[in-house]
Amino acid sequence: MDTYSVETDPEQVVRWLMVERQIGSPGLVINAQRVNEMQAVERSSEAPLDEQDHEDLSDTTTIATLEVAPIHAREGWRLIVAVQEELRPCDPDEEDSQEENVEPIDLNTFYLEFIRPGRGTASVSAEVEDAQGETRLAELLQSIETNSHAR
Repeated sequence: MDTYSVETDPEQVVRWLMVERQIGSPGLVINAQRVNEMQAVERSSEAPLDEQDHEDLSDTTTIATLEVAPIHAREGWRLIVAVQEELRPCDPDEEDSQEENVEPIDLNTFYLEFIRPGRGTASVSAEVEDAQGETRLAELLQSIETNSHAR
């Protein structure tokens, strides 16, 4: 599969999908998830810490992804909206429960928690298998950009 960046507004993609779901248009499989990753804070010569203090420091990165694909995989494309939240300090008490967990979320949650407030850096990418997949994806992107919906 070829992967490339798509110059489409992530919010427009999600809002279009929400309308499609609301009017009951079949044909798309939509999966969203949130992943919390713990990362140790790198040592810095500016902030000298003893070994124990440094081990207590960590940050959490949240990456939310929304994958859109046709019901029939043979159509050969997939659209991905990804949001990477900025690093934030992690409470040491939460560290054990958040080492790296994957949590499925629904489309509304993805929109409300990651897209609407502009939480982090959002991007849209696509994967296509062949020229036919690229053509089908281009048709979908045209519908999203012009806010056209099937009746």
